[in-house]
Amino acid sequence: MSKTVVVNLSDAEIKRQMMGTAHTLRDARYPGVRFRFLTDRTRGSWFLIQGGKWQRLGAYPLLSAKQVLGTLPELLARKAANPDQRLEQGEWLHCEGLLSWYRDRVLRNRSLSLKRKASVETIIDKHLLPSLSGVAIDSIDREVIDRQLVWPLQESYSVSYVRQIMRVAQQAFAQALKLNMIPENPLAGFKFAEFVQAREKPKAGRLRPTDLPELIQRLQQCYSERVEQGMLALIMLMHGTRIGETRLARWRDISLGDRVWFIPAENTKTRAEHVLPLTEQACQLLVAYRERMAGRDADYLFVDGMGQLLNERQASSAFKWMSGGDWSSHDLRKLARTCWAELGVDYLIGERLLNHQMGVLAQTYVLTTQEELKRKALEQWHNRLDECGLSAFLSETGIR
Repeated sequence: MSKTVVVNLSDAEIKRQMMGTAHTLRDARYPGVRFRFLTDRTRGSWFLIQGGKWQRLGAYPLLSAKQVLGTLPELLARKAANPDQRLEQGEWLHCEGLLSWYRDRVLRNRSLSLKRKASVETIIDKHLLPSLSGVAIDSIDREVIDRQLVWPLQESYSVSYVRQIMRVAQQAFAQALKLNMIPENPLAGFKFAEFVQAREKPKAGRLRPTDLPELIQRLQQCYSERVEQGMLALIMLMHGTRIGETRLARWRDISLGDRVWFIPAENTKTRAEHVLPLTEQACQLLVAYRERMAGRDADYLFVDGMGQLLNERQASSAFKWMSGGDWSSHDLRKLARTCWAELGVDYLIGERLLNHQMGVLAQTYVLTTQEELKRKALEQWHNRLDECGLSAFLSETGIR
């Protein structure tokens, strides 16, 4: 049985030959091209033969038949101009393979949050692949990135989102270089400001301190109608927490005796454990909420009627219902931060309450006293909420 088979090379033909026994495939139309299966016949390598020498071009399926045959004239021209040039570019000739590889790598990275994985997957599938899939890696320069990627995107998306897309592309190429999968990083040294000079304006919050009385009244109504949704918003307002880290809160992470709430590192954006003091108001609210939710027998604080953790879609829908589309979960966090500043809370303590990343010096500055200062800041804030209707809400619902 012959180990070499003459075929019309294509991706479909390679898949058909996976079921056979041939070791090498060649195509009479492309005399110098060879495809060889690995022991795992779902994978293989591409070679170019010139002067009796075999030179590897790349790996299959990362490098498809369409890509190899489509760039063959270019490869032969480069080889003619420089016979000693190494044609293999790591595993890929075009951006498509590299970007697809990086997307799959991110999706299999257990240290990343589901939200981060989904964000990278969307950016690669919806923006980077459509813009760069046919672009040869060694042809990338600032003009190509501007023409193919940045400038078309900035017509339809915000500057901050285009910057995020560019950052994912840079991360993909940087990772490939670290693993020696490409000979050099064509995006190294690129700065977003070279392409777009527009300043990113901070998005103003849609809730103001003067809205607090009406907001608390609305959340009281939500708590009465859909307790888990109203409680989710109340806890976020009272502590300035993110929706993801709040939604994932477990009863085992809350110590009412020590009056502290631990948010595990895997649930935070910064991947650092966040510790929040619990005030008298927060403890009263949590005790009453736990009693009301006792029938659901759940590990998580925020579960649906079946005792299942509220997923991202349900949490997002909850805020649309509670706000009528007038504000978002992040607006509660912004409102808390604004009010802390008005109350005179130290800037660094405010940043620690929000669990923002801080420099080493800033962390050292507040290390010894931050927990006590965080507690005092939240006590001030919750007393302010009492004045705006929280105290009445706790009394009317029988919590206080």
